[in-house]
Parts: sequence; C-alpha cells; structure tokens
Amino acid sequence: MKAMILAAGRGERMRPLTDTVPKPLLQIADKSLIEYHIEALVKAGITELVINHAWLGEKIEAQLGDGSRYDANIQYSHEQQALETTGGIKHALHLFDNEPFIVVNGDVFSDYPFAQLISSSECLLTSSSSNDIMAHLVLIINPDHNVNGDFYCSDSIVSDQPKAPPAKRYTFSGIACYHPDFFHSIEAGKQALAPMLRTAMATQQVSGEIYQGNWWDIGTPERLEELNRRFKK
Repeated sequence: MKAMILAAGRGERMRPLTDTVPKPLLQIADKSLIEYHIEALVKAGITELVINHAWLGEKIEAQLGDGSRYDANIQYSHEQQALETTGGIKHALHLFDNEPFIVVNGDVFSDYPFAQLISSSECLLTSSSSNDIMAHLVLIINPDHNVNGDFYCSDSIVSDQPKAPPAKRYTFSGIACYHPDFFHSIEAGKQALAPMLRTAMATQQVSGEIYQGNWWDIGTPERLEELNRRFKK
C-alpha cells in the first residue's frame, strides 16, 4: 500500500514562520512535522510514499531526499502552484497503482496508528463499482477551533447533515484512505476535497472511524508553540 503526504500549501496563517520554511518542515521538538508522518507510516509497513509540494518544495526534497534514511522510498509530485487536496491528488494519481492509498495532511500531528487504516481499506475499498465505498475518513472529537464539526457519522457511514447537533458531528482529521477511481473522472486543476466528499456522502460512498487519541491541527503559530511546550514537559 502507498501513502501520500500533502505538503504543497503556502501556510498563510503560519507566517512569518512559513516565509522561509515550508509548513511541513516546521519543528516539533527535534523533528519536522512531516518526518513524524514518515516514521509513523514506515512503522505501519507503508514504505512507498508520495509527497506533493509547491511553496519552497526544493527545501522539502533537500531535507527528505529519496527517503532511504527513513527506510522509505519517496516520490515527489511538483505543483507549479498549490492545487488544493483534490487537485494535488489528481496530479499525482499516476504514481499510484489501482489500489486504495492513504492520504495525510502534512500540517497535522497525531499518534494515529496507520496499520488500523490499512485494515479499514482492505475491508471497505476492495473494488470500484458505483455502490462501493470510495473514501474512508478518520474523524476526531471536535477540537476547540472547530466546535461544530464537519460531518455526521453513524454505523461507520459518514454523511453531511449540517443541522445535526455538534455532539453528533465530528471533525475530519486530514487522514483518510481513498480508492483511485474516486479521482479518475474529475478534471485536472485546482480543486478542493469537501465538495467531492459531500457528493459521495449523498450516495453513502464514504465510511469513517472515530479516533480518540492525540491529534493537533498545526494551523497557527500559537498551536505550534503550544505543542512544543507539551513536548518539553
């Protein structure tokens, strides 16, 4: 199984830190955010990795190289400008086989066990007919910065239901598994993920699981500083 780490964003909310350092290379303790992902994926037996990049992408390649020092094989997908999640995956789709693959946002930090997602993909994404699950999302309890959540989840099926009470809605962690057919029919170019997910949810083609372990969205300098304080303790 392969995995893609999304690392192309400019990180506007993290400026001025990201003026000279791409967001996935920001440090937590003595390692960059993206290195934690690489190590966790390799620990789960996922060694074939794709990393997309745009802003300061040459610095990502210079630091990570071909992945051999992490016991991984890294391929890079360069974007002239960041294509957002769906556009970035579509641009790199030729690097994946016709099998489910994991995608993880490069700017989140979590101890989620990726081996668990491998098991989910084997059960739910084995073929590609119109009735099959096309995406499996890892959801988390709503953090303080997203108290209303993103999606509703019941019996492992994820739906939109914006009017559901926040207690029954969860936040998308930025960790997921997709069938490549989910992206085959879309046009290349800059595209967001949420509209595609909501369309698939309408036909019950999105499943999910609730993870209650550690997870942080490193979306602001303050959150980065707070996580570093926790590590020091």
